[in-house]
Amino acid sequence: MRDSIKFDLDEIRTRYRQERLGVREIAVRLGVSPWRVYRLMRQSNLPRRHGAEQNDATYKHKPQFVVKSCLSPAEEQLRIAGAMLYWAEGTKTGKTVNVANSDPKLIALFVTFLRKICGVAEERWQVLLYAYVDQEIERLKACWSQLTGIPLQQFTKPYIRAITPNVTGRKMAQGLVHIRYSDSRLLQVILQWTEECSQFWAGT
Repeated sequence: MRDSIKFDLDEIRTRYRQERLGVREIAVRLGVSPWRVYRLMRQSNLPRRHGAEQNDATYKHKPQFVVKSCLSPAEEQLRIAGAMLYWAEGTKTGKTVNVANSDPKLIALFVTFLRKICGVAEERWQVLLYAYVDQEIERLKACWSQLTGIPLQQFTKPYIRAITPNVTGRKMAQGLVHIRYSDSRLLQVILQWTEECSQFWAGT
Protein backbone atom coordinates (compact mmCIF):
# COMPACT_ATOMS: atom_id res chain seq x y z
CA MET A 1 0.00 0.00 0.00
CA ARG A 2 2.83 2.39 0.93
CA ASP A 3 4.62 1.62 -2.36
CA SER A 4 1.40 2.39 -4.22
CA ILE A 5 1.10 5.77 -2.48
CA LYS A 6 4.72 6.59 -3.28
CA PHE A 7 4.11 5.71 -6.93
CA ASP A 8 1.03 7.95 -6.98
CA LEU A 9 2.96 10.84 -5.43
CA ASP A 10 5.78 10.54 -7.95
CA GLU A 11 3.26 10.40 -10.78
CA ILE A 12 1.36 13.41 -9.45
CA ARG A 13 4.53 15.49 -9.10
CA THR A 14 5.52 14.71 -12.68
CA ARG A 15 2.09 15.35 -14.15
CA TYR A 16 1.40 18.48 -12.09
CA ARG A 17 4.79 20.22 -12.16
CA GLN A 18 6.34 19.13 -15.45
CA GLU A 19 3.38 18.38 -17.71
CA ARG A 20 1.21 21.13 -16.15
CA LEU A 21 -1.88 18.94 -16.00
CA GLY A 22 -4.84 19.80 -13.80
CA VAL A 23 -5.95 17.72 -10.82
CA ARG A 24 -8.92 16.21 -12.64
CA GLU A 25 -6.77 15.23 -15.61
CA ILE A 26 -4.24 13.60 -13.27
CA ALA A 27 -7.02 11.71 -11.50
CA VAL A 28 -8.22 10.28 -14.82
CA ARG A 29 -4.68 9.21 -15.74
CA LEU A 30 -4.23 7.44 -12.38
CA GLY A 31 -7.73 5.97 -12.29
CA VAL A 32 -8.50 7.54 -8.91
CA SER A 33 -10.80 10.28 -7.64
CA PRO A 34 -9.76 13.97 -7.70
CA TRP A 35 -10.13 13.98 -3.91
CA ARG A 36 -7.41 11.31 -3.61
CA VAL A 37 -5.11 13.46 -5.71
CA TYR A 38 -5.82 16.52 -3.54
CA ARG A 39 -5.22 14.46 -0.37
CA LEU A 40 -1.88 13.10 -1.62
CA MET A 41 -0.81 16.59 -2.64
CA ARG A 42 -1.52 17.86 0.87
CA GLN A 43 0.29 14.93 2.46
CA SER A 44 3.40 15.59 0.37
CA ASN A 45 3.20 19.38 0.78
CA LEU A 46 2.96 19.81 -3.00
CA PRO A 47 1.74 23.42 -3.41
CA ARG A 48 -1.22 24.03 -5.69
CA ARG A 49 -1.18 26.54 -8.53
CA HIS A 50 -3.03 29.82 -8.07
CA GLY A 51 -4.11 32.79 -10.15
CA ALA A 52 -2.36 33.38 -13.46
CA GLU A 53 -0.27 30.22 -13.13
CA GLN A 54 -3.39 28.06 -12.94
CA ASN A 55 -4.99 29.93 -15.84
CA ASP A 56 -1.95 29.24 -18.02
CA ALA A 57 -2.12 25.54 -17.19
CA THR A 58 -5.85 25.45 -17.91
CA TYR A 59 -5.56 27.20 -21.26
CA LYS A 60 -2.71 24.91 -22.29
CA HIS A 61 -5.08 21.94 -22.54
CA LYS A 62 -8.23 23.70 -23.73
CA PRO A 63 -9.15 24.39 -27.33
CA GLN A 64 -8.38 28.06 -27.84
CA PHE A 65 -8.54 30.38 -30.84
CA VAL A 66 -6.19 31.16 -33.69
CA VAL A 67 -6.52 34.64 -35.17
CA LYS A 68 -6.04 34.51 -38.93
CA SER A 69 -3.10 36.43 -40.34
CA CYS A 70 -2.45 37.69 -43.89
CA LEU A 71 -6.06 38.68 -44.44
CA SER A 72 -7.51 39.24 -47.90
CA PRO A 73 -9.24 42.61 -48.51
CA ALA A 74 -12.62 40.95 -47.92
CA GLU A 75 -11.41 39.34 -44.69
CA GLU A 76 -10.02 42.64 -43.46
CA GLN A 77 -13.44 44.19 -44.06
CA LEU A 78 -14.98 41.37 -42.02
CA ARG A 79 -12.46 41.92 -39.20
CA ILE A 80 -13.30 45.63 -39.04
CA ALA A 81 -17.04 44.95 -39.30
CA GLY A 82 -16.82 42.43 -36.45
CA ALA A 83 -14.81 44.80 -34.27
CA MET A 84 -17.22 47.68 -34.88
CA LEU A 85 -20.19 45.41 -34.21
CA TYR A 86 -18.63 44.39 -30.91
CA TRP A 87 -17.89 48.01 -30.04
CA ALA A 88 -21.61 48.75 -30.42
CA GLU A 89 -23.23 45.58 -29.09
CA GLY A 90 -20.66 43.57 -27.13
CA THR A 91 -19.90 43.18 -23.44
CA LYS A 92 -16.69 45.04 -22.59
CA THR A 93 -15.96 43.65 -19.11
CA GLY A 94 -15.53 40.20 -17.62
CA LYS A 95 -13.93 37.19 -19.28
CA THR A 96 -16.44 36.29 -22.00
CA VAL A 97 -16.98 37.50 -25.54
CA ASN A 98 -20.72 38.20 -25.59
CA VAL A 99 -23.01 39.83 -28.14
CA ALA A 100 -26.79 40.00 -27.66
CA ASN A 101 -29.20 40.93 -30.43
CA SER A 102 -32.49 39.96 -32.07
CA ASP A 103 -31.40 40.68 -35.66
CA PRO A 104 -30.54 37.40 -37.44
CA LYS A 105 -28.28 39.14 -39.98
CA LEU A 106 -26.27 40.83 -37.25
CA ILE A 107 -25.86 37.56 -35.35
CA ALA A 108 -24.89 35.72 -38.55
CA LEU A 109 -22.22 38.34 -39.26
CA PHE A 110 -20.79 38.11 -35.75
CA VAL A 111 -20.63 34.32 -35.82
CA THR A 112 -18.88 34.44 -39.21
CA PHE A 113 -16.39 36.96 -37.81
CA LEU A 114 -15.55 34.72 -34.86
CA ARG A 115 -15.14 31.67 -37.08
CA LYS A 116 -13.26 33.09 -40.06
CA ILE A 117 -11.17 35.82 -38.42
CA CYS A 118 -10.79 34.72 -34.80
CA GLY A 119 -10.56 30.98 -35.46
CA VAL A 120 -12.59 29.97 -32.43
CA ALA A 121 -13.04 26.39 -31.20
CA GLU A 122 -16.53 25.15 -32.08
CA GLU A 123 -17.04 23.24 -28.82
CA ARG A 124 -16.72 26.39 -26.71
CA TRP A 125 -19.71 28.28 -28.11
CA GLN A 126 -22.66 28.99 -25.83
CA VAL A 127 -26.01 30.47 -26.81
CA LEU A 128 -28.65 31.92 -24.47
CA LEU A 129 -32.12 32.52 -25.89
CA TYR A 130 -34.21 35.32 -24.41
CA ALA A 131 -37.91 34.98 -25.27
CA TYR A 132 -41.45 35.44 -24.00
CA VAL A 133 -43.60 32.79 -22.39
CA ASP A 134 -46.12 32.66 -25.26
CA GLN A 135 -43.48 32.05 -27.94
CA GLU A 136 -42.49 28.63 -29.33
CA ILE A 137 -39.21 28.23 -27.49
CA GLU A 138 -38.03 25.02 -29.12
CA ARG A 139 -38.80 26.35 -32.60
CA LEU A 140 -36.86 29.54 -31.87
CA LYS A 141 -33.90 27.56 -30.60
CA ALA A 142 -33.95 25.41 -33.72
CA CYS A 143 -34.05 28.50 -35.95
CA TRP A 144 -31.11 30.14 -34.20
CA SER A 145 -29.19 26.87 -34.22
CA GLN A 146 -29.67 26.54 -37.97
CA LEU A 147 -28.70 30.18 -38.56
CA THR A 148 -25.53 30.05 -36.47
CA GLY A 149 -24.48 26.45 -37.05
CA ILE A 150 -24.18 26.00 -33.27
CA PRO A 151 -25.67 22.69 -32.02
CA LEU A 152 -28.66 22.80 -29.70
CA GLN A 153 -26.59 20.99 -27.06
CA GLN A 154 -24.59 24.21 -26.66
CA PHE A 155 -27.69 26.31 -25.90
CA THR A 156 -28.00 27.06 -22.21
CA LYS A 157 -31.32 27.19 -20.34
CA PRO A 158 -33.39 29.95 -22.02
CA TYR A 159 -34.54 33.04 -20.19
CA ILE A 160 -38.34 33.13 -20.45
CA ARG A 161 -40.06 36.41 -19.67
CA ALA A 162 -43.71 36.84 -18.75
CA ILE A 163 -45.89 38.99 -20.99
CA THR A 164 -46.56 42.48 -19.62
CA PRO A 165 -48.85 45.14 -21.16
CA ASN A 166 -46.02 47.51 -22.08
CA VAL A 167 -44.13 44.99 -24.23
CA THR A 168 -46.84 43.09 -26.13
CA GLY A 169 -46.81 45.58 -29.00
CA ARG A 170 -43.04 45.46 -29.54
CA LYS A 171 -42.16 41.86 -28.76
CA MET A 172 -39.20 40.35 -30.64
CA ALA A 173 -40.65 37.83 -33.10
CA GLN A 174 -37.53 35.64 -33.15
CA GLY A 175 -36.52 36.26 -29.57
CA LEU A 176 -33.07 37.55 -28.71
CA VAL A 177 -29.87 35.53 -28.42
CA HIS A 178 -26.61 36.00 -26.57
CA ILE A 179 -23.69 34.55 -28.52
CA ARG A 180 -21.02 33.73 -25.94
CA TYR A 181 -17.43 32.51 -26.14
CA SER A 182 -15.64 32.21 -22.83
CA ASP A 183 -12.03 33.31 -23.36
CA SER A 184 -10.66 36.42 -21.69
CA ARG A 185 -7.72 36.58 -24.07
CA LEU A 186 -9.94 36.62 -27.15
CA LEU A 187 -12.00 39.36 -25.50
CA GLN A 188 -8.84 41.44 -25.10
CA VAL A 189 -7.90 40.91 -28.75
CA ILE A 190 -11.32 42.10 -29.95
CA LEU A 191 -11.32 45.07 -27.56
CA GLN A 192 -7.89 46.05 -28.89
CA TRP A 193 -9.31 46.03 -32.42
CA THR A 194 -12.21 48.23 -31.32
CA GLU A 195 -9.72 50.64 -29.73
CA GLU A 196 -7.69 50.78 -32.95
CA CYS A 197 -10.85 51.50 -34.95
CA SER A 198 -11.89 54.28 -32.56
CA GLN A 199 -8.47 55.91 -32.72
CA PHE A 200 -8.29 55.70 -36.51
CA TRP A 201 -11.76 57.02 -37.31
CA ALA A 202 -12.89 58.91 -34.23
CA GLY A 203 -9.57 60.08 -32.89
CA THR A 204 -10.44 58.85 -29.38
